[in-house]
Amino acid sequence: MEHHKDSLSRRQLLEHAAIAAGVTAAIAAIPKPLRAAEALKLKKDDVILLQGDSITDAGRDRRAEGNPNHPRALGTGYPFSIASELLRDHSKLGLDIYNRGISGNKVPDLEKRWDKDCTDLKPSVVSILIGVNDIWHKLAGRYDGTVEVYEKGFAALLERTRKALPETTIVICEPFVLRCGAVNDSWFPEFGERRTAAKRVAESAKTLWVPFQTMFDEAVAAGTQPAYWAGDGVHPSLAGHSLMAQAWRKVVGV
Repeated sequence: MEHHKDSLSRRQLLEHAAIAAGVTAAIAAIPKPLRAAEALKLKKDDVILLQGDSITDAGRDRRAEGNPNHPRALGTGYPFSIASELLRDHSKLGLDIYNRGISGNKVPDLEKRWDKDCTDLKPSVVSILIGVNDIWHKLAGRYDGTVEVYEKGFAALLERTRKALPETTIVICEPFVLRCGAVNDSWFPEFGERRTAAKRVAESAKTLWVPFQTMFDEAVAAGTQPAYWAGDGVHPSLAGHSLMAQAWRKVVGV
């Protein structure tokens, strides 16, 4: 029995090391224009905003969204992990962290609420993860936006943000899916085209880039099943959200 436990522990350690190495490799592969020249230095009273769809929303309590750092307002996903760690590690800065992700949102939905849910908050850092619904709703027959519509709308949103908030650090997160659950062959190759479009938008706007798809691909290659990270292929598990938070912090450098 002890030998079996030791073997299991060794396997778990090796798998954990492989996943950690994969995250590091995914981040190391980020093109130079999408990297920060140096780690971001948070300042006193900085506002950090996490934006997106249901992956970011993660069941947050919208009744509490006006209260920064409120546990229920942050949801149960990667924004909660990021916020709890930043508030722990930068306790003297008085950071205000908001989650304004809304389930089902696509780029046009962000555009409609951007003043209230971004510009008016005057974030020092705004992180955006958007794109999966732009294809999922299309596949379900509820939306007809093309890759070109996605790219143009996303680029316009970032241009608007730059004009309104010229000093704000913008972080674009790579849209991702895992091949399990709701995700089948019908998603491809268009989903890959949308990922590429998001990357072009980030490069053009000179934002930071968090390689979530690359990160998850590396984690699966290290020996875990796709469903371990996201049971339906879209919405991350607890482990998936934790991995996202880890990668986000490493890229942003906070």
